[in-house]
Amino acid sequence: MSKLNVIVEPGKQEMLYTRTFAAPRDLVYKIYTDPNLVPQWWGPRYLTTYVDKMEVRPGGLWRYVQHDPQGNEYGFHGVYHSLTPSEEIVSTFEFEGMSGHVTLDTVKFEEVDGKTTLIGQSVFQSVADRDGMVESGAESGMVEMMDRLEEILARVSA
Repeated sequence: MSKLNVIVEPGKQEMLYTRTFAAPRDLVYKIYTDPNLVPQWWGPRYLTTYVDKMEVRPGGLWRYVQHDPQGNEYGFHGVYHSLTPSEEIVSTFEFEGMSGHVTLDTVKFEEVDGKTTLIGQSVFQSVADRDGMVESGAESGMVEMMDRLEEILARVSA
């Protein structure tokens, strides 16, 4: 199992992250874009995620809703700006609990020797927005999410 590498440089409006998976990029991309599989890996384990909308095409909308054990609901949504199948996804991300704080996210899938490195960049509207996301525990949530993605890849590859 590889480790998630997160880069947060002081004074910059971006968060960068990488993780390598022992799976071909077509499979990683498929799990990343399949509305039936997203609920199995997107977000921490203690939350239940369902896909409300997922139009995987340029201009398509996406919306995921999570529920915690106490019944609270958390919504997230965005727009797919561009997609190059098995190579790159560019989309926006907004937490509905703090509307108006939108990020532009780019995820690249690079394969070498049957392993895929996921390379992500989230560009925030301000350094304060980025710092707020970091302080809210984004990195630990991303680690758990990527661990869950790796579990699904192992299960599907077996």
